[in-house]
Amino acid sequence: MSVVRETDFKDLNLLRRGKVRDIYEMDEYLLFIATDRISAFDVVLPDCIPSKGHVLTAISIFWFSFLKDIVGNHLQGTDISEFPDVCHKYNESLKGRALLVKKAATFPVECIVRGYISGSAWGEYKKNGKVCGITLPSGLKESDKLPEPIFTPSTKAEHGHDINISFDEASGIVGKSQMEKLKELSVNIYKKASEYALSKGIIIADTKFEFGLLNGEIILIDEVLTPDSSRFWPKAKYISGVPQESFDKQIVRDYLLTLSWDKTYPGPSLPPEVIEKTTQKYKEILSILTG
Repeated sequence: MSVVRETDFKDLNLLRRGKVRDIYEMDEYLLFIATDRISAFDVVLPDCIPSKGHVLTAISIFWFSFLKDIVGNHLQGTDISEFPDVCHKYNESLKGRALLVKKAATFPVECIVRGYISGSAWGEYKKNGKVCGITLPSGLKESDKLPEPIFTPSTKAEHGHDINISFDEASGIVGKSQMEKLKELSVNIYKKASEYALSKGIIIADTKFEFGLLNGEIILIDEVLTPDSSRFWPKAKYISGVPQESFDKQIVRDYLLTLSWDKTYPGPSLPPEVIEKTTQKYKEILSILTG
């Protein structure tokens, strides 16, 4: 299986390259292509993770279907034979990593839900007992399960670092009424997905969603509950008070934290063993969640 770092389709209109996705504009649709790029600390690294784009695409398709009773989504098609004719010459590059989606007006915030305290939330909690302005119970340990999932939005940066913000700050960006709806949807999605994942032996510690507005309706867009947007922990190995083994790109983050890198572009190269281990983790979580 070939590795795709970026696409170059001369006769298609490249709208933008994200950290992982190349997005082309096609009349009323967008063509989302998940490459094998990987980012860490909001920096795209020079190496790719083989099969990563296929895993992200397959997992997102699974969750879009699983969650459609809670919220609609932007998915128009996954079968390349049904894509616009201009796409067909690129079948080999698109196979398994492309989604045809409806255009939506994107809400400029990341909708993050945390069921366990880890990562940047743990760092913030240690400083002041709060996460994004939400006061949490005292005495929590790293990786502890929270009494209830919390909604902790952030800014949405196309390049550079997302910044955690309070609900009121997010409301100032998109409006309080819309933010209330986004919060309710995000928590409901997280709860349903978490219950399912737990039945498969996986803890979803936290995740982030993106939403858009289409014909006046809020819909789920971009990727959903993938190893790039979530922390997946094996339930059987969970221990409170310590960092957890994970089925996501934490392997890459952990390696990078051993370096004297300032978390700015350009990122360092990854050793072959880190790339291989990350590839296997991505494939493993796809198999566990979707069978």
